[in-house]
Amino acid sequence: MEVKTIIFSCIAAIFFNACQTSTMPVTEVDVCVYGGTAAGVIAAYSAKMMGKSVVLVEPGKYLGGLTTGGLGATDIGNKYAVTGLSRDFYRRLGKHYGQFESWSFEPSAATTIMHQYVREAQLEVLYQKRIVSAKKKGTTISYITLEDAQSPGRESNIRIKAKQYLDCTYEGDLMAQAGVSYAVGRESNNLYNEKWNGVYLAEYRKNSGGHQFPDNVDPYKVPGKPESGLLWGISPESVQPNGTGDDMVQAYNFRICLTNVPENRIPITQPDNYDPQRYELLIRLFEAQPNDRDINQYFIWSRMPNNKTDINNRGGFSTDMIGVNFDYAEASYDRRAQMIKEHEDYTKGILYFYITDPRIPKQLQDFVAQWGYPKDEYTDNNHWTSQLYIREARRLVGSYVMTEANCVGKEVVKDGVGLAAYTMDSHNCQRIVIRKDGKDMVKNEGNVEVGGFDPYPVSYRALLPKAEECGNLLVPVCLSASHIAFGSIRMEPVFMVLGQSAAVAACLAIDNNTSIQAVDVEHLKELLITDPLLDGSTPEILVDDTDTDLIESNGKWVLQRGNHYKTGYMLCEQPEKGTSFSFLPKVTVAGKYRVYYHCPIRNIPDGPAMLAIDITSATGVSEVVFDLRTRSRNFAVPRATGVSGVVSDPGKVEDEHLWGSSYWFDLGVYDFAPGQAAVITVNGEKSSGPLFADAIILHPEFTGTQ
Repeated sequence: MEVKTIIFSCIAAIFFNACQTSTMPVTEVDVCVYGGTAAGVIAAYSAKMMGKSVVLVEPGKYLGGLTTGGLGATDIGNKYAVTGLSRDFYRRLGKHYGQFESWSFEPSAATTIMHQYVREAQLEVLYQKRIVSAKKKGTTISYITLEDAQSPGRESNIRIKAKQYLDCTYEGDLMAQAGVSYAVGRESNNLYNEKWNGVYLAEYRKNSGGHQFPDNVDPYKVPGKPESGLLWGISPESVQPNGTGDDMVQAYNFRICLTNVPENRIPITQPDNYDPQRYELLIRLFEAQPNDRDINQYFIWSRMPNNKTDINNRGGFSTDMIGVNFDYAEASYDRRAQMIKEHEDYTKGILYFYITDPRIPKQLQDFVAQWGYPKDEYTDNNHWTSQLYIREARRLVGSYVMTEANCVGKEVVKDGVGLAAYTMDSHNCQRIVIRKDGKDMVKNEGNVEVGGFDPYPVSYRALLPKAEECGNLLVPVCLSASHIAFGSIRMEPVFMVLGQSAAVAACLAIDNNTSIQAVDVEHLKELLITDPLLDGSTPEILVDDTDTDLIESNGKWVLQRGNHYKTGYMLCEQPEKGTSFSFLPKVTVAGKYRVYYHCPIRNIPDGPAMLAIDITSATGVSEVVFDLRTRSRNFAVPRATGVSGVVSDPGKVEDEHLWGSSYWFDLGVYDFAPGQAAVITVNGEKSSGPLFADAIILHPEFTGTQ
């Protein structure tokens, strides 16, 4: 791994400028957002809502990046970390599916929501325009030059001149052209005093495999004969000691959307450049795991609404195309397109291999054969996503570098403008041969999955280049973080949060005529809290069980982990007389609020589970009772009416993925006013079974300002 700073030579600059025509079209705006990822859309929307002129530049044909490109099983970590417009996105998806919020969704649904933001803000979007240079004056980007991706060349070039720039690409192309420092690859553990950054050879785990091969899988084309050569995908390089830094990048893949609905299903057919020899290691993996015939040993086969999927990598050999992407970050546009096509052929090939090769276990072959490409997704791209999962490319080396110490809470920044909450996660980087007990065997290297920590703040400085390098560029996606810290931060909801934060900061810098490094971070944080949707609407009121000044409890409540909101939830397994838990929200704007109650539905033990909630509002006390009992595949979703003593049940829900492992129960709409009691109480005496207290939301059912 090395830190790089792009320096354009004077000769190259003179040549480039001489080639420009004086009639090159120029667009002048306050804010230029480069990259139409989900973060880019939210950033552009945010800047427009702040009253600024904005242009959103997307090098490809589609908006939303991975969020619209198949990653429908949202990697959340903890919902508490998802705030502002990012949370609004998942609430809009919920409305799309007739629910409060949805964290699992179809690509087309996500696309619909992304285009809602574009229409509402009347955003100018330039599609298929990609950067070829950035002109700086001192530490300020004066303008960037874009070429047409379909017909590159000087004739198609245009310029964007902006006061502030945001790089929201997965690759960091704008920041590289701007000449700021960045890293590619894995740092040595020694650089930032980390444990999980560099080379790591994970052990095989029986149940999940740990994305690893079991021992004794032969790596050679002819087993036991090194002279026959290595099977496809295995590197001849020797593995370095754990913790060693290098230029390797974790594997990319496609998140696959399939359907098993016959009338909406396009059959899986042989793809371009199909080579069954690429999948020989999969056959050897089957032979080494003769009792593992569940599809989820070989894929993460997540179910999405309307009988669709989000399929991800799992096990020793799956959809990750390991070891072929090290040069992607700095490759030419043509080379990147070639690599994307190679990944597409590989991924479609593994699906075709499953349904056609006679050596595939019948149980697995029959399962995959039920699925095909959905007719109603990616209709203008042959029903295949155009977005490769670029898990990591360039990473800014900026004013502050987020590291493992931030993830685990050893170092807590005070200028946080967003929260991250996912495990420190890296997919494998290489597939190599090791010698163990006198035998050569294949192993994957690079997989790390370390979690168990609470949501933690992401520094504003991690979005900024060093002051001496650039003063009008923010980088909320390829932000400043070590490889392993980036593996925790790099989730789509967090990117959207940081995109909004970066855009608001850019607007503040414009308003105050300052560099981004001189932005008043406390003022920025206040704006993000008091006007999270940037439209002047009344923010919802959230109270968590950890908000000690806003809760009261009686009885034996014990802190629990698992499927919780924020840092845990409170459990009372055997309520006694007088047991209760009260949330005391502070209402500052009078009006009607819908009350939601958060509960970890997968943690409910067998037996009766009726939870009685007393809601004290401006009009008195209402009692709602709801049943937590049925929580598996076909479970009833309680819909409390707000009428005393009534339990309502809207019917069965076929797909648990719509709800996840926890759920916001709708307790109805109530009037609340400042100065009047607002209390939501778990009433132990009227409940049956264990009591749960995690968090509540008062969601305004009106539009108002504070």
